[in-house]
Amino acid sequence: AIYLHLTSLKGVSSMKLHRDLGVTQKTAWFMLQRIRAAFDNDDEPPMSGPVEVDEAYFGGLRKNMSNAKRKEQTGRGTVGKTAVVGVKDRDTGRVRAEVVDFVDGDTLQGFIREHVEPGAKVYTDDAAAYKGLREFFHESVNHSASEYVRGMAHTNGMESFWASLRRAVQGVYHKISPKHLERYAGDFAGRHGLRDADTIDMMAALAVGMVGKRLTYEALIAPNGLASGARAA
Repeated sequence: AIYLHLTSLKGVSSMKLHRDLGVTQKTAWFMLQRIRAAFDNDDEPPMSGPVEVDEAYFGGLRKNMSNAKRKEQTGRGTVGKTAVVGVKDRDTGRVRAEVVDFVDGDTLQGFIREHVEPGAKVYTDDAAAYKGLREFFHESVNHSASEYVRGMAHTNGMESFWASLRRAVQGVYHKISPKHLERYAGDFAGRHGLRDADTIDMMAALAVGMVGKRLTYEALIAPNGLASGARAA
């Protein structure tokens, strides 16, 4: 009950939970990962819109890397980082966020079609990957030309969500591995939709979210194709 209360309100680190509950740090980390899985809202119905879609990249700043690690990174910008795509329903405040291997048209448009009802209004930036969303009322803003808002067209809601996730990584968790990043993103997405609820309602939603989501330690640490080394935001 104690850790349900703590984590339903805000993100906490495994070190804090280990101290508060008197359990090992490993046990606390496992407990928190199970709670993050409970906040996963992937089974919710598609969003009816209007929605904002945006992608973000996590993986640390090169200036903070060692010389050896920096030399391994070729290219610039997003090279070596992990991509996460997210969608926010403006009416309900619901958010979905998923780690993706690619940020091409098939991947990003497939994500939208999975989580948004056909015919909904979809707002994105001007990335070429979003072109061709014919079954939606799609409008974009031209970030490359410093256009960030045009009427109702903007992605400020999703960008605010990414900022809150980055602040949590920097201020609470400090580092997150690509292997477990989706669980953290799903945790924040699930709680984002509950941010205006009372504490007791948050705890109730979390308890309901645990139903049918058994996460064993073996499954938690099993390889999933992503690097397990922790990285800063």
